[in-house]
Amino acid sequence: MADIQERFKEAWSHALAGINSAEQEAEKIFNRLADAAGFSPEEVRRHAREFGDRLQTQRKELEKAIDDGVKKAASRLRVPTKGDIESIEKRLDAISARIDALATSQEPGKEKHAE
Repeated sequence: MADIQERFKEAWSHALAGINSAEQEAEKIFNRLADAAGFSPEEVRRHAREFGDRLQTQRKELEKAIDDGVKKAASRLRVPTKGDIESIEKRLDAISARIDALATSQEPGKEKHAE
């Protein structure tokens, strides 16, 4: 299971690095196009802001898609969720308490006598 988690972390890291690289490259290209087209500084700022907003939206969509893919893969592998583990811990605590109660009632000198 640790191997799967490590692979997910590695894939996530690669995806984020790719997004950052694409954003940087897009910014360089945009600056070259702006210079070549003769935009004014205000137009460059406006276009850059719009372009940045689109990139940010697409990045969020990609992150959500990756998160959903990881969750889907984890569910297929039946990796327990935090809630699953907490539920099991509660059940084990209840069972342990019942066992302790039974053990205490079965100790010598604590047996019930029929009258």
